[in-house]
Amino acid sequence: MRVALFTTCLVDHLAPQVAAATVEVLRRAGVAVRYDPQQTCCGQLPLNDGFWPEARALARRHLALLGEADAVVIPSGSCTAMVRHWYPRLFAAGPERERAEAAAGRTYELCEFLVRRLGVTGVEAVFPHRVTYLASCHGYRELGLGDLPLRLLRAVRGLELRPLPHIEECCGFGGAFAVKMADLSASMLEAKLRAVEASGAEVVTGTDLSCLMHVAGGLRRRGSPVRAVHIAEILASPPP
Repeated sequence: MRVALFTTCLVDHLAPQVAAATVEVLRRAGVAVRYDPQQTCCGQLPLNDGFWPEARALARRHLALLGEADAVVIPSGSCTAMVRHWYPRLFAAGPERERAEAAAGRTYELCEFLVRRLGVTGVEAVFPHRVTYLASCHGYRELGLGDLPLRLLRAVRGLELRPLPHIEECCGFGGAFAVKMADLSASMLEAKLRAVEASGAEVVTGTDLSCLMHVAGGLRRRGSPVRAVHIAEILASPPP
């Protein structure tokens, strides 16, 4: 299987260790990964702000670089949802529609690729901490990840999974939403922070770096000892 890694902008610029962890997890699952350093944004940011021609240009580049892979794995629910649900709409009336639909069908968020495509739930990880799971909106609602990340976390040795109260509620990030509607975003974040702390976890994890960064910033500002760690980093934690 020819598997390509799409790192996402945030991972590439702010947390490259998440990309390295994703490759390690896939390697443990028996998958060889190809990475093209020429990849750029998937186009989600301009799409969300209404700049569809600019989003289409970035999507076209994405298809050119990664369109021939058997599967594209992304450590992000939001970017996966962009390719799966919005690429076919961006090219709905053009000659690239078929290619966009094909790409949508072979693009996976990391957890769903492991569990649904490979049938893998254990990757020999060890992480002796109390962990709660933050369900990001794109993964929870658009991709329907359900309990797939939880299945992987339950298989991690030493990990104690703590339920997150009101897990279905948004953390308030939402990309540009957090900037344009800062007060509402902050209020939503406050509720999420209280839920994270009420879980009794030492670590909050999730599939989207954006949401984790949002929560991490809030935790840091209130002096909380809870750490935010991407799920790929937990799954890549080496055995002793």
